Amino acid sequence: MEGYDSKIIKNYIMKNFILLVGCMFISTFLLQAQNTSQIKVAGNCAMCKGHIEKAAKNAGAASADWDKVAKVLKVTFDANKTSTDKIEDAVAAAGYDTEHKVASTIAYNKLDQCCQYDRTSKTAVAENASCCKPGAICCADGVACKKGMSSDNKEMACCKKDAKCCKDGACCK
Repeated sequence: MEGYDSKIIKNYIMKNFILLVGCMFISTFLLQAQNTSQIKVAGNCAMCKGHIEKAAKNAGAASADWDKVAKVLKVTFDANKTSTDKIEDAVAAAGYDTEHKVASTIAYNKLDQCCQYDRTSKTAVAENASCCKPGAICCADGVACKKGMSSDNKEMACCKKDAKCCKDGACCK
C-alpha cells in the first residue's frame, strides 16, 4: 500500500467499524420494538390476500402476510403505534371475519363475489358464541331478540333468529 499513510488507513478502518457496529445496534433495537402476531382471518383467494394485508398495513402493521390455506395473517407491528385489536378492527372493516372480530354485513357484502367466503360454515373464524352480544356488529341490522331467544335467556339487542352470525344455535334459538 505504497503512497498511503498508515494513519489514514487505520482511521478509515476504524470509522467503518464504528459505522458497522452502530448499524447493528440500531437494527437490533428496532427489531426488539417490533411485535409479531398471528391472527385467524377468513377469506378465499388471492384478492382476499391483497385486501387483508392492505387493511392490516393501513392499521399500522409494518408487515402483513395472509396464508390462504391456513387462514392465518402474520403481522409485525410497533406496539407503540398500533395493536392486534386495531389491526383486527381494520380487517373486519374490510369485510373479513377474524378470530375476535366479525365483519359487518355491509362490509362483507361489499366484497367481490369470489371473496365472499361461506360465513355459515366452519370457514368463518369469528366465535359463534360471541355473535349476539349487545352491540355486536354482525347483527347491527337485526331486530332486538326477545327473552328466551338467546342461549342464556337474556334479551339481546343485536340478534335475530335468522342472522347469519347466529348459526348452529350458538346464541339465538
